[in-house]
Amino acid sequence: MSLTATTTLHNEVKMPWVGLGVYKMDEESNEAKEAVLSALELGYRSIDTASFYKNEEGVGQALQETSVPREELFITTKVWNDEQGYEETLNAFENSLEKLGLDYVDLYLIHWPVPGKYKDTWKALEKLYKDGKVRAIGVSNFLPHHLEELQKDAEIKPMVDQVEFHPQNSVPELQEYCKNNGIQLEAWSPLARGKYFENAVLQELAKKYNKTAAQIILRWDFQHGVVTIPKSSSKERQAQNADIFDFELTDVEMGKIDTLNKEKRIGPHPDEFDYNS
Repeated sequence: MSLTATTTLHNEVKMPWVGLGVYKMDEESNEAKEAVLSALELGYRSIDTASFYKNEEGVGQALQETSVPREELFITTKVWNDEQGYEETLNAFENSLEKLGLDYVDLYLIHWPVPGKYKDTWKALEKLYKDGKVRAIGVSNFLPHHLEELQKDAEIKPMVDQVEFHPQNSVPELQEYCKNNGIQLEAWSPLARGKYFENAVLQELAKKYNKTAAQIILRWDFQHGVVTIPKSSSKERQAQNADIFDFELTDVEMGKIDTLNKEKRIGPHPDEFDYNS
């Protein structure tokens, strides 16, 4: 297993288990571009951005410069809250496509479930999918009740749900729902910005396997069948984040990490997000 390892989405598209997230990477300083180039050099093939990140152009520059063939890449971007609605989403997608310098994206996501808008937004994603402009469509920050509501009117079931997922917020109910409904769960902020790397359980396992706490968490993600996109602009850290395929946690160890769940988020709860700001 390596960075080329993939999961198969319910429409048979293959998605890498590990990718690079570029949230808060600066475009003007070339941080996003350089991070993507170093990740691609290390063997990463999945890159996750969003219109809200304001760095799609930097990602696009890296994609133009790399020698990695387009068909080997898996590029994700997302439609932001104030871009939602049917026509608005179609326009937002074209803007993202232009900034990325691509003919299509591999995965397009609704960034947050904006009340009263996400169903129209989903209709736009379905059109983009049918038109062949995206290879897969999905959502981000959707809880089971959002997914249920969306599917009442949807023609196509989301292929992916990208949510805040780490040992202190492992959303067991959503894990179960996605598993039962053939929706691939994906973790944003899988390392919770390093806020609890010193945890005794993680430290004990890190010592046992000669790994870092971050690598233990990312392996835990993988064994839970969760796609992950750790963010790092450091090539050394990117290499570490990818080095999770040469060991395996036992069921007991997986269970120990599961007990760290406190429903403790570092980002907003989807039902408490201020959608009017």
